[in-house]
Amino acid sequence: MLQDIGLLFLRLSIGFMMLLAHGWPKLAGFTAKSATFPGVLGMSGEISLTLAVFSEFFCSIALILGVLTRWVSIPLLITMLVAAFLIHGGDPWKKQEFALLYAIPYLTLILTGGGKFSIDSLIFKKN
Repeated sequence: MLQDIGLLFLRLSIGFMMLLAHGWPKLAGFTAKSATFPGVLGMSGEISLTLAVFSEFFCSIALILGVLTRWVSIPLLITMLVAAFLIHGGDPWKKQEFALLYAIPYLTLILTGGGKFSIDSLIFKKN
């Protein structure tokens, strides 16, 4: 029971932090940001921004609700690894550390799932 409460707290806290601090500002300022957003892995800045908005906004909502928790944590983890190692790869450790601190809960949720207090537990109820 305490593990499930812990997973609920983890999902809600990391989901809302990413959604409100990163996802919503990118979505709300999409047009302005698309001109200056850095492209990665050969993609344009606009495509990179679209993928970041998808993970940071839409996947965060799914994470908060506990819908396909393991699956929606994958784009979030990838986004944070790209931020740490590609976007901030040449920056001091302090810049990389922030993205990696977000990456750790996403990896944890990939390994554990959303827990009992998630929509996943209703959908994939085990006998």
